[in-house]
Amino acid sequence: MTGTFFKQHGLKLLVHLGALFPAAVMVWRLVRGSYLDPIRQMTTDSGNTALVLLGLTLTCTPLARFLGFQAALKIRRTLGLYTFAYAAWHMLIFVGWDYGFAWDLLVPALFAQRFVVAGLVAFVILLALALTSTRGWQQRLGQWWKWLQRWVYAAAGLVVLHVLWLSKTPDKALRYGVLLILLLVLRWVPARTKKQNH
Repeated sequence: MTGTFFKQHGLKLLVHLGALFPAAVMVWRLVRGSYLDPIRQMTTDSGNTALVLLGLTLTCTPLARFLGFQAALKIRRTLGLYTFAYAAWHMLIFVGWDYGFAWDLLVPALFAQRFVVAGLVAFVILLALALTSTRGWQQRLGQWWKWLQRWVYAAAGLVVLHVLWLSKTPDKALRYGVLLILLLVLRWVPARTKKQNH
């Protein structure tokens, strides 16, 4: 019975454990006082985790299409929701901890620098995708649901700009940008091939 459970739910369980582990590490480091600059370092750690999870979310479809790993499609929504959760945490640290919800200071700060604007727009897109990720919304939106979900690539592109404009060196943003382009190409190729065969 245990073997059957892990066969059916093992991958999703690993996703949950793997996605929650960075949060546990961050909380542990905060409680132990390991952070020299808690606000800056937790902002960076939560943002990096969201970045990795977003990349894994985008990788699910190519894994299913090209390697036949259909189980990846079953964990795609879970990865996407964890991506949003870490992005929300990233935003909450900035809005709540760094600025203390002081809107008179926060509103000008949100639009003062372009990396903040890019990150904010990406977050709004991820919020919309998370809210409409349920089966109920899929039925309500019909064919528009798939169109809306493709906006995840726009969010990913904005994240690349967010990291590029924020970082002193472009290395990380460029690596992620190359991965994003590759994933976009892999998503486009099968549809193009199918169209040509007709």
